[in-house]
Amino acid sequence: MGVATHCPYCALQCGITLEPGTTPVGLKGRNFETNGGALCRKGYSAAQLLDHQERLHSPLERGADGVLRPVGWERALDLVVHQVRTVQQTHGKDAVAVFGSGSLTNEKAYQLGKFARLALGTSRIDYNGRFCMSSAAAAGNKAFGLDRGLPFPLADLDRAGAIMLLGSNVADTMPPFVRHLESARENGGLIVVDPRRSATAELADTHLQPAPGTDLQLLLGLAHVLLAEDLADTGYLAARTWGLESLRISLATWWPERVQSLTGVPAAVIRQTARTLAGAARAARAGGKPVYILTGRGVEQHANGTATVSAAINLALLLGLPGTLAGGFGTITGQGNGQGGREHGQKADQLPGYRKITDPAARAHVAAVWGVDPQIIPGPGIPAAQLLSTLGEPGGARMLFMHGSNPVISSPNANRTAAALRRLDYLVVADFFLSETAAQADLVLPVLQWAEEEGTMTNLEGRVLRRRAALAAPAGARSELWLLAELADRLQAPAAFSADPREVFEELGRASVGGIADYSGVDYNSLDAGAAVYWPCPAGTPVSTVPGERSGTPRLFLERFAHPDGKARLEPVYPQPEASGRAGRKPGTVSLVTGRLLEHYQSGAQTRRVAELRRAAPAALARIHPDTALARGIADGQPVALDNEHGRVEATACLDARIRPDTVFLPFHFPETQNANLLTGDAVDPDSSMPEFKHAPVLLSRAERHE
Repeated sequence: MGVATHCPYCALQCGITLEPGTTPVGLKGRNFETNGGALCRKGYSAAQLLDHQERLHSPLERGADGVLRPVGWERALDLVVHQVRTVQQTHGKDAVAVFGSGSLTNEKAYQLGKFARLALGTSRIDYNGRFCMSSAAAAGNKAFGLDRGLPFPLADLDRAGAIMLLGSNVADTMPPFVRHLESARENGGLIVVDPRRSATAELADTHLQPAPGTDLQLLLGLAHVLLAEDLADTGYLAARTWGLESLRISLATWWPERVQSLTGVPAAVIRQTARTLAGAARAARAGGKPVYILTGRGVEQHANGTATVSAAINLALLLGLPGTLAGGFGTITGQGNGQGGREHGQKADQLPGYRKITDPAARAHVAAVWGVDPQIIPGPGIPAAQLLSTLGEPGGARMLFMHGSNPVISSPNANRTAAALRRLDYLVVADFFLSETAAQADLVLPVLQWAEEEGTMTNLEGRVLRRRAALAAPAGARSELWLLAELADRLQAPAAFSADPREVFEELGRASVGGIADYSGVDYNSLDAGAAVYWPCPAGTPVSTVPGERSGTPRLFLERFAHPDGKARLEPVYPQPEASGRAGRKPGTVSLVTGRLLEHYQSGAQTRRVAELRRAAPAALARIHPDTALARGIADGQPVALDNEHGRVEATACLDARIRPDTVFLPFHFPETQNANLLTGDAVDPDSSMPEFKHAPVLLSRAERHE
């Protein structure tokens, strides 16, 4: 009998069935709501990694000669405890840091945060979700008082009359998502905003192609038209929002002709797009098909990412959509547990339940669950980019635990990150492959893969899902829950740590009681029986296991927003002069845009090890407009170099008329000289600490071919 579980990759968390008995295990799509039985190439091939020849089966210790060699678990654990004590005795508690991931189960994310704050006593914990969802989270919290990627079930998109999708290429990054765009396409209402004509833009009825870094200005122009032409839903705005007059003032100067001069999008197209959205929203409020505005990393991974998402939310509020059945606003979560991973204590400033670590009541509640004095819980730490860049420096961490992340490739200014890791006194990496980051570690701890562990994940719509084991763990690999519990015991942590995922989930539920992300009404038995449960789901909430019925809070804000007065906030935003797109580029440079490929995921540490995916996309291709290539004497298939003050990347030219002439696109999955993040800079969003991943000026030139 097959084991029902979910794909290990993106936040769609497609339903799959694993069938033990084949090598390593059979895998097929399951008729789950997000994917309808379909899978992408990554999902279909995921099982090939379970018995991969490069799988780690033993802890690896770096010797005096610099070589990693196998050691036993007892020695590995003793080494960790000795290093923690040595570093903290010399440099203080915060000299040991923890870096987590949006790929960890809810149980592991929760236990990792508890381990950092109690077993290590450090405030220095953050995670790679800071590079993914932080701008959307900051904007959602400002506007609505609560952040959940999609505040409605994904299936609601199936009835849409119009969808505006900004900065997301779902046709490549999560192909089963495309089925949820069909209604909008049939209605002629799919609008895609992207500086290149991506696979998703090819599906669109309207494609807006702004200059890189000008999404904010485009959104301001659209909102300006709604107000200037009296197309906004004034009744909704008066009843359910605050801040209209301040917003009106902030939008006064963003007439379409000005926006055209900055974005390159024609003023007539801006006006027509705003009118199309307004007409569709008016029809939706009258009982027609709903309208949605969705954002992705393309507009969020900027130094003004929070402001850009706020502008998108403002547009949705002006249309009268959020908190109604006429549509809404949402952001498309990226990592598999990008939603749950940010709710349970991995973030530098949060405790479980999405509580603020500075809130005395929150500290008291969580401390009571942990059985400790609130005073011993450290205060807020520092966000990911700062945590990584200060490693080994005065005041920075001297020892680092790394779980589920590969920042040597995925962090901004990757050369700086690699150098920072080398400055550490000690680096511990928990992984199942020797990733580029693990290869720099002093100690590598082999952990379980997705099909070998029990737990829960929370997908992009806030639905809590069961991850189920179908295989026994290979000899030598250990659960991260076991690892953290063993280390906590040896470090004499002032609280109990369980290695049992069900027990950890039940504790997580108690810790989340009364929080924004309240999981206390969710349990394994209901999930195993097929319940579709969305947070918040407080204890005592009726949970149905009837197929097709939803429990918890599938649709947020229908009665009120999460601010104390129940109203949403319209947030005026003002672009900084230096962030005005083409005007901000130096002569001779083009704008680098980075993103994902159909074949690969995140840093590529997993997908580059799947033979069929590696064959399909073995190396980085730089997509360049033919006119741009001609001006630089670059031919299709020729090696090219991209340079700026941060680094140099070598790639192969792929001439593509679907990209803007002032733009070059690189995937971010590849290592060494093909690592796109060698070119990203140090700027971060002031609200979210999101790095500026998506817009870097680079010099593009021919390169010598090295045989």
